Formats: sequence, C-alpha cells, structure tokens
Amino acid sequence: MSDYIVPLLILAASLLTLHKKENTYDILLQGGAEGLKLLVTIIPALVLLLCAVHMLRASGAVEMLTSVLAPVFEFCGIPKETALLVLIRPISGSAALAAGADLMAEFGPDSPVGRTAAVMLGSTETTFYTISVYFGAAGINKTRYAIPAALFADLVGFCMASWTVRWLF
Repeated sequence: MSDYIVPLLILAASLLTLHKKENTYDILLQGGAEGLKLLVTIIPALVLLLCAVHMLRASGAVEMLTSVLAPVFEFCGIPKETALLVLIRPISGSAALAAGADLMAEFGPDSPVGRTAAVMLGSTETTFYTISVYFGAAGINKTRYAIPAALFADLVGFCMASWTVRWLF
C-alpha cells in the first residue's frame, strides 16, 4: 500500500485542480519553488550542526564529557553506557542512531542497556536540529526559553526512559 501513497496524492491533487479548473502543473511548480526557498533557509543550520557534531566527536570532547558526566547519569538512574547517547541525541539524530546501534550491537537489543537506548531514542528529540530548522524557517532569531525548556524535556525523557525500562523489565 505504501508504494501507492505518492502517486495517489498526485492523482488526488490533479483531480482537485481539474475540478477547480486550475493549472495543475503550475500549482505543482509553485509548491516545488516554495519548498526550495524553505530548503535554502534550512541548509545553513544543517551544515553548522553536522560540522559541530563531527568536530566534537573527532576532538574527543564527547568521550571526555561522557567520562566526566557518567556518575551524574548514574545518579539520575541513567545507565553509564548510554552517556554518549544522552549527549549526542539533542544535537544529531543520525549520530544518536549510530550510538544506539552500537549499544545494541555491544549489549544486545534485549539487554537493559539496549532497551534503554531504544526507549531513549523514541522518547527524546534532536533539540538543536529541530529548533534551528523550525525557528529558522519561521524567521525567529531569538529562541529565548525554547532551548532550556526543550533540553529539560529531553532530560526528563532520558530519565523516564531508563526508569520505565527498569520498572517494566
């Protein structure tokens, strides 16, 4: 069924514009042009975030932060093995998925660490990516309280993920 969704949407849009006696091709071109304009506003933030994540990992800063913050994570009930995931998730979703896959490969997907990583990936957000993309697309330059509130929500998500896995498994 999923193979037919895009063709069905295009067919539905075409039929709707034919019914309204509008030019389907021009409307689709206009939508594509608006999408490209949005992409131009989003690309700089994406490049900046990808470069920052790569620089942090290459410099060893992530490993240093992981070793320094591991006792804090353990105090919060977060397994120390997931510290890298906790640090990377708010910055980069793909790096967090890679960290989660590494944890599951090392400890197994049914282990407490693997399950905790899976729940963490599903219950938290790539905060800086999301804020930069959506605020950038909306033309908002000052995030004010959005970043601290979102990071606090991520922290709650990480804690609840580890506690939930501990309670249910």
